[in-house]
Amino acid sequence: MAVYALTGFSLVSLLSFGYLSWDWMKPSLVADVATDPMEKSLPPTFTRPPHIIFILTDDQGYHDVGYHGSDIQTPTLDRLAAEGVKLENYYIQPICTPSRSQLITGRYQIHTGLQHSIIRPRQPNCLPLDQVTLPQKLQEAGYSTHMVGKWHLGFYKKECLPTRRGFDTFLGSLTGNVDYYTYDNCDGPGVCGYDLHEGEDVAWDQSGKYSTFLYAQRVSKILASHSPKEPIFIYVAFQAVHTPLQSPKEYIYRYRSMGNVARRKYAAMVTCMDEAVKNITWALKKYGYYDNSVIVFSTDNGGQTFSGGSNWPLRGRKGTYWEGGVRGIGFVHSPLIKRKRRTSWALVHITDWYPTLVSLAGGNLSNVQGLDGYNVWPAISEGKESPRTEILHNIDPLYNHAKYGSLEDGFGIWNTAVQASIRVGEWKLLTGDPGYSDWIPPQTLTNFPGSWWNLERLTDGPRKSVWLFNITADPYERYDLSEQRPDVVRTLLTRLVHYNRTAIPVRYPAENPRAHPDFNGGAWGPWATEDDGDEWEGGRESLKSRNKKKKKCKICKLRSFFRKLNTRLMSNRI
Repeated sequence: MAVYALTGFSLVSLLSFGYLSWDWMKPSLVADVATDPMEKSLPPTFTRPPHIIFILTDDQGYHDVGYHGSDIQTPTLDRLAAEGVKLENYYIQPICTPSRSQLITGRYQIHTGLQHSIIRPRQPNCLPLDQVTLPQKLQEAGYSTHMVGKWHLGFYKKECLPTRRGFDTFLGSLTGNVDYYTYDNCDGPGVCGYDLHEGEDVAWDQSGKYSTFLYAQRVSKILASHSPKEPIFIYVAFQAVHTPLQSPKEYIYRYRSMGNVARRKYAAMVTCMDEAVKNITWALKKYGYYDNSVIVFSTDNGGQTFSGGSNWPLRGRKGTYWEGGVRGIGFVHSPLIKRKRRTSWALVHITDWYPTLVSLAGGNLSNVQGLDGYNVWPAISEGKESPRTEILHNIDPLYNHAKYGSLEDGFGIWNTAVQASIRVGEWKLLTGDPGYSDWIPPQTLTNFPGSWWNLERLTDGPRKSVWLFNITADPYERYDLSEQRPDVVRTLLTRLVHYNRTAIPVRYPAENPRAHPDFNGGAWGPWATEDDGDEWEGGRESLKSRNKKKKKCKICKLRSFFRKLNTRLMSNRI
């Protein structure tokens, strides 16, 4: 059997460099943060609702923070995490929209119909309007709510916009991928538009400002104009460090010794984002919010390894259900935490922030049914056991079925060709096609082979459709135990069957030509109206049944017209 080795390296040599030590602390360059002198006398419940700052970064890899042993400088994140609680058993989703939807609703994607892929710019789709969102619950509790950054939860109707879903103010982009300076986004050749919005209006005047700086400045402005006596919630969804790889030159210069160009630019963007977090923390102190604040930091999915990110030593990358795609960087920093300066191994999922933050705010959860999240504040603040014992990573019935999967392989209760993943206790099960499965070392050298290092080639992995790992003992997913423990496989498959019975049909409508920015003044924005009715809802039907549905003649003619016009526009641009 052929063995494919990394040029100039081996697993032993990588281990000797300490790459598998994920809690390697580096000295921080940020000034010490004062602790609350009244910490020991804090009552079980807060005397007043805390200010909540939730910071979400985009495509930041598990390895790409200083305290995970990275070569990237993140002194602010390192210090905030060290003085708070690091969450080292924290899970997110493998791509953008699913993580954001679960944060905002506290529900798994199978319970919102968003279990397949992302919401694309031209799809008549958005976060279901019947869902009561996290900011709406915080508004009920008396909070002022603000969002800065990337939305990516749909915008085809005005009712889908952040300002209609619980945020008092919004500055940011609606789509998932924009230029950091010009805010242009192209959803295919010739389908380009501007995407920076202030409230429900296009923010043309902000073009040219680097988004990471712009968003941090907006947070400071919000804090300066608000009273610290009144509770505030700010959701900061940085565009960083998603592609395109763009950063001010002075940050790139710091990493000039990095041979890998993508890694160099990516590192610069991470450090720039770290300084933006420093400025936000400074503003909290300057304007009198810090002593009664809770700062939550989270990534949205694993890093994209072909764009400079690293999830080492975890397996996989963004878009996969391996640990490299779903285990996130997370920590909580707050003077209100009872047991600070520690690492927590409590099981936490991104859906847990909904009930946790609403509970901290003194909000009412009794009228919210069907939450998949848990209140994990006692586990974070006091070190108590997490109420969570399992995580449904996802069930995606529309993803390409695995070639070698079958109902027979799933003990007659589950078709293992279907992409799905679940964790129960220390066990993790994957079925179908989990995605790219390599272990990819940090991309700091120029002599790495283009295909990196594929340990999967040493096994019969490509012919499989079921994997089982003891994640507690084997966090790097190197030892598949599915054949040795068929009893555990069957138990977890039974849990998948249970969850699948509660799933609603997938919401993944066909793209609509009316969404083209050229029909909206050159900007991405809502295009459907209330008069459009269910035709533009996308429905809750499967992709196959939707394609078979007979379209109305008027709609057919309209789409044909836009298709021809779009072709002409594309040819002119080329």
